[in-house]
Amino acid sequence: MDSRIQETLIHPTAVVAAEARLGHGVEIGPFCVIGPEVTLADNVRLKSHVVVDGITTIGEGTEVFPFASLGTIPQDLKYKGEKSRLEIGRNNRIREHVTMNPGTEGGGMITRVGDNCLFMMAAHVAHDCQIGNHVILANNATLGGHVVVGDFAILGGLTAVHQFVRIGAHAMIGGMSGVENDVIPYGSVIGERGWLQGLNIVGLKRRGFKKNDLHALRRAYRALFAGTGSLSDRIDEVARDFAGYAAVEEVVDFLRGDTSRAICRPRERQETTAEPGGSSADSG
Repeated sequence: MDSRIQETLIHPTAVVAAEARLGHGVEIGPFCVIGPEVTLADNVRLKSHVVVDGITTIGEGTEVFPFASLGTIPQDLKYKGEKSRLEIGRNNRIREHVTMNPGTEGGGMITRVGDNCLFMMAAHVAHDCQIGNHVILANNATLGGHVVVGDFAILGGLTAVHQFVRIGAHAMIGGMSGVENDVIPYGSVIGERGWLQGLNIVGLKRRGFKKNDLHALRRAYRALFAGTGSLSDRIDEVARDFAGYAAVEEVVDFLRGDTSRAICRPRERQETTAEPGGSSADSG
């Protein structure tokens, strides 16, 4: 018997390709199917009925629950069979019926998921998404292709994120929100068509942000979204007035980032104000 298999626990009903690479302490439960280009790092656990296919890597200590499907071809008609990849980091918990697809030629050829994330039942990560660390996708949360999600972001149940949208670090998206525009770091979004409700103050307090940082974020938020002039002018003012505050600088860098989507804003400004040009303008 292959010495590699002696180091793992594989249920007799599982189908594991001989070419698959399995680390120490891997557990593969009943009726799992593992493809030939799959790599499972040490102590990965697949409960049962899990499919892992394509060029897929799952990091150490990640736990995958029944009926998850990881690494099967993208749901993109432009995909032509290119050898794209799915990379999943360490210590993630991937619950029942979660789906994750590899990248495409049009998006960099790779989908990445960071470490210590929780993907609840039936969450979906589409092709070419880039997911940070400590991210939570609640039940049925769905990411379109090319979505970027920053560290510690939380997406509520039944949230749908449009392709190419960026979700900043520490952002909170309320359940059943449709997110069509970029969400600033630390932002809080709610609504059938998501609008920026404010800052995710509760989450930031839980993560140990200091009072002076929270006060700076609040002041910067008001200057960005309640001030006068164009958004690009307000971004420049905030960058100047809040130099040295790392959290505010992160928001400024995000707003200046390259994107094809508009910026998600408070409801009143979205409904009554059309901002001219700038890096935040939706290219359509």
